[in-house]
Formats: sequence, structure tokens, C-alpha cells
Amino acid sequence: MARNDGPRINEEITSRTCRLIGVDGSQMGLFGVRDALRIAGDQGLDLVEIAPNADPPVCKMLDYKKFKYEQDRKAKAARKNQAKVEIKEMKFRPKIDVGDYETKKGHVIRFLKKGARVKITIMFRGREMAHPEQGRLVLDRLAADLKDVATVEQKPLMEGRNMHMTIVPIKGAFDKKDEKDDEAVTEKEN
Repeated sequence: MARNDGPRINEEITSRTCRLIGVDGSQMGLFGVRDALRIAGDQGLDLVEIAPNADPPVCKMLDYKKFKYEQDRKAKAARKNQAKVEIKEMKFRPKIDVGDYETKKGHVIRFLKKGARVKITIMFRGREMAHPEQGRLVLDRLAADLKDVATVEQKPLMEGRNMHMTIVPIKGAFDKKDEKDDEAVTEKEN
């Protein structure tokens, strides 16, 4: 019974001949698959078809369980090191007060410092739908206020009762700012 989760091993190999590679990676030459199976079995190893599309196919002698374990470990490490793009959302209203705007802008800056993308949503209710330009003004104002630390990835777009805009942090924008803040603190201490 053939498995679909990896290379063919031992009796699953269908070709008559194969190019055999030893445990240490040395080429042992061309062998019939039955002979290669016998050689691998004598050493307590499995015969694994590494390159099935080659002519003749390339098979290697190795401990399949150990090989599979190493592959799984490498795949897990690759998944762990993969960059996770986080998208945060901040909701505004078209008629937002100055204090509320500044507070929410501070939250957006905090998200950007952490390296997250930020989706800005303007929520319209009732008669506010008649004036989407007010929401657009809020988004444009926010984009202008954050131009030093973020760029607009997705321009403002109206979807139903909401208007969206996505911004991403500029690489290195916060590094410079942190250094200036540190210098200002040391000057105040002196």
C-alpha cells in the first residue's frame, strides 16, 4: 500500500534498477532494487527513493524514522521562524473629537511601533452616509499626521457603511525616534 506523505521506501519502490547512495553520501553505483534492498536490510537501514524522476531513480540507504524526524524538526523550525504579519484595526467615526482623535492616533502609533499593519476603519451611521467626504478627511488627516512613521498601503475604500485604509510602518522610522528620545532624557538628567 503506497503512502502519499513522503518518498517511497523499501518495497514501495517500483523501478527495477536504482543508483544507490550509501549512508555517508558516497555513490555505490547501479543496483537492482532487490539487491539494494538486501544491502540496506543487512545494515538495518531502509532504502528511500530520493529522486524518483531521475533515470535511473536515486535511492539512499538511511534510517527512515530518523530521517522523517529530522525533516519534521526542520519544518517546525521553519514555521516557527516565519514572520507573522499582524493586522490591528482602529475604528474612528467621521465626527471625531480632537481628544479622541489624538488618543486613537497614539494607539495606532503604538501598533506601528510593534511592527503591525493597521487597518483604519471609519464607521458611518444613519445620515452620516450622505457625507462620506468627512470620513475621507479623517483618513487623510491621519495619513498626513503619520507620514513620518507609516505609509498608506491601501488607499481609502468605501465598503458598505465603512471606509477602510491600511497603513504599514516604515522600516527604521521608530529606531531613529527612540534614539532621539533617549538623548532628550539624558540631557534632562544633566
